[in-house]
Amino acid sequence: MAPRIFSVTAEILDAATIQQAAHILRSGGLVVFPTETVYGLGADATNPQAIERLNRVKGRPADKPYSWHLACAEKVRSFLPDISPLAKRLMDRFWPGPLTIVLSIGEGRTIGFRVPDHPVAQAFLKACDVPVAAPSANRSGNPPPTNVDQVLANLNGSVDGIVDSGPTAVGRESTVVRVVEEDVEILRQGAIDSQTIRSLMFLQD
Repeated sequence: MAPRIFSVTAEILDAATIQQAAHILRSGGLVVFPTETVYGLGADATNPQAIERLNRVKGRPADKPYSWHLACAEKVRSFLPDISPLAKRLMDRFWPGPLTIVLSIGEGRTIGFRVPDHPVAQAFLKACDVPVAAPSANRSGNPPPTNVDQVLANLNGSVDGIVDSGPTAVGRESTVVRVVEEDVEILRQGAIDSQTIRSLMFLQD
């Protein structure tokens, strides 16, 4: 079955259309949405059935975690028992933006968090009102999509909705880092180069 396509532009953020797409995700569906980097494939991160389906569509093993996308840094902070000075500097400097930060949520668990710098993504994530697990909207092993035609070539018939906002601006996945005390480990090189990230380690609060 073909997905429902919702056309939304950064200039005209139609709230009713965004709410319809968010309702599909909150109801357990899979919804593709734009970020400044590439299109993401979103599922309710708190819904085990939705995550199981996401694994099947992506072709990823169940033990490979997904990053959580949220509308703003304040939402991220609500999941964190403690934030190190370095993590705070990274959040303040690069969010919203193409940086995924792996942080501790307590009890030995970590999650990668991302706050996209895209008005449509922010509106959609705010409307979802749940953390959204969102890998790139392609099957594992294929290039990440930067427009809806590429999404459909990968996932047509496998998702419930697509928020179409035209081509993405950056066209490269986010950089992923892990913060361990006062050190930064680069897990994936992406839109932000490692030298720019590491330069923050020498800044004072």
